[in-house]
Amino acid sequence: MARMYARKKGKAGSKKPLGKTSPRWVKYKKSEIEKLVVKFAKEEKSSSEIGMILRDQFGIPLVKRVTGKTIAQMMKENKLYPKFPEDLFNLFEKSVSLRDHLTKNKKDYTSKRGLELLESKIRRLGKYYMKRGVLPENWKYQPDKVKLLIQER
Repeated sequence: MARMYARKKGKAGSKKPLGKTSPRWVKYKKSEIEKLVVKFAKEEKSSSEIGMILRDQFGIPLVKRVTGKTIAQMMKENKLYPKFPEDLFNLFEKSVSLRDHLTKNKKDYTSKRGLELLESKIRRLGKYYMKRGVLPENWKYQPDKVKLLIQER
């Protein structure tokens, strides 16, 4: 797939392991994995952090293959999923740090352009989540409120 702003194709990236069943080396059962996910979610880890921990420390390559559910689904079932989706929250953090940078460096026009692109990406992702029902219909990106949200965390 082509990049949105870079005029390049971009083929690099990690690939999911082949196969549809759980690998033979995974010793954990479905219930044990769910308990691990809940434990890490209570420690306020994001779903991607939980996935990396399970991959690196417990040898579980894909949770969905073993349990039949994604990490986010398990977190939602146990009411541990955050208010905003992880990808949107990461963009929020990036925009807050970029705004802080621009208050110190007012003549950094390249970063100013980057902030415009980043905020348009946030708005597009917000529209997507509003259509899916993840965010309320009247949600609107407001940098001041986002900064407060990031500071609370």
